[in-house]
Amino acid sequence: MTATIMNQLYSISPIDGRYYDKLSELSSYFSEMALIRYRLVIEVEYLIDLSLLPETKEIPAISSETQEALRIIYRNFSEQDARKIKEIEQTTNHDLKAVEYFLKKKLQELNLSQYTEFIHFALTSEDANNLAYSLMWYDAFSEIYRPLILDVYKQLKQLAEENKNIPMLSLTHGQSATPSTVGKEFAVFAHRLNRQIEQIKNQKFLGKFGGATGTWAAHQIAYPEVDWILFSKKFISKFGLDPNLITIQIEPHDSLAESYHNIIRINNILIDFCRDIWSYVSRGILDQKRKEGEVGSSTMPHKINPIQFENAEGNLGIANAYLDHLANKLPISRMQRDLTDSTVLRNQGVPLAHSVLAYKNILNGLSRLTVNREKLEKELNDHPEVLAEAIQTIMRKVGIEKPYEKLKKLTQGEEMTLEKIREFVSNLDLPEDENNKLRNLTPETYTGLAGKLTSLI
Repeated sequence: MTATIMNQLYSISPIDGRYYDKLSELSSYFSEMALIRYRLVIEVEYLIDLSLLPETKEIPAISSETQEALRIIYRNFSEQDARKIKEIEQTTNHDLKAVEYFLKKKLQELNLSQYTEFIHFALTSEDANNLAYSLMWYDAFSEIYRPLILDVYKQLKQLAEENKNIPMLSLTHGQSATPSTVGKEFAVFAHRLNRQIEQIKNQKFLGKFGGATGTWAAHQIAYPEVDWILFSKKFISKFGLDPNLITIQIEPHDSLAESYHNIIRINNILIDFCRDIWSYVSRGILDQKRKEGEVGSSTMPHKINPIQFENAEGNLGIANAYLDHLANKLPISRMQRDLTDSTVLRNQGVPLAHSVLAYKNILNGLSRLTVNREKLEKELNDHPEVLAEAIQTIMRKVGIEKPYEKLKKLTQGEEMTLEKIREFVSNLDLPEDENNKLRNLTPETYTGLAGKLTSLI
């Protein structure tokens, strides 16, 4: 039995089990091994930058050649290395201290023992951890999340353009309403998504590096000549993060919460979209392409269920539950530090994984959709009463009394035909141009500016 199948059978979470093949790329950002590697990045780069300060005379400046040798520690970080760190943690019962001890041993192997006590110098664990967690999120967000949600947006925009002039019956409150076009309804969601995407393009993530209570006290007592605030600004910025200089022991996670909330809004838009698509498939105005060998139902052979959109809706809901808790909990800490953020923050990859899985399912589902023009036409022809809005509006325009009431009496609760509508129009005292306009109007042609709206996204 392959390792992948074993993993699927024994994993508690479907993210690491059933759906691992679709989400394995996220392991490079959010696994325990990834977290350790990000911590090593921070610790190695800090040692290098510390040695290059002219004021830190006890720390010989690390040469360019030796810097590269040190960077190989995290660039070539292996599963074997990760296992060694976890073994050390069995003794220390402290994950960051285990990383520190591992790194010290690596320095000894590189004949760099003179630097061992300057690993993690004057730092608190949170200095390394907050940068590691922010980098994990920043990298996955930039390299996986944003390109994927952009793909969803582009696909919706394309479908909007392709179907911009195909009329469809609208439903408000579940009842027949003024017709739209298929493309315009896709455009609504593309437009909403685009607004959120523009916001996440400008998302900034913060990091702190100020010691045990955010005062640089240990740094300052050791090397008062160093401008530690400037040093920290440069150090945090080199990773693409914005420096947060006024903090307690932890970085307050406000920027991460902003990002979580942004994804919640995106996911809510897509939950709305999935439910609409589900309804359109149920109505039969959208069809799904057959996939050879795929089973829709274990007992009803005719079915092609909209499972991609149902799966996406479920995963988006789970993602939002996690993201909501993360966004509400992480900015709150007792006094200068408690540990509740640490245990929660370890889970930030989970909602991103559920979101990624949902987006992939949506893209898959969209690729299988086709427009059923025959069904669309039938729906429109079956509901000529939607023209009542147009007729009463023209009646208002030309000054006919109580147009709304007259159309209400004609149409509300009554079975309507296009012939009855036209007969009603013929009996109105309308100017000839208005009379002709209404008599030639059909539900298919009563779509307003819907076809033009797609060009606005």
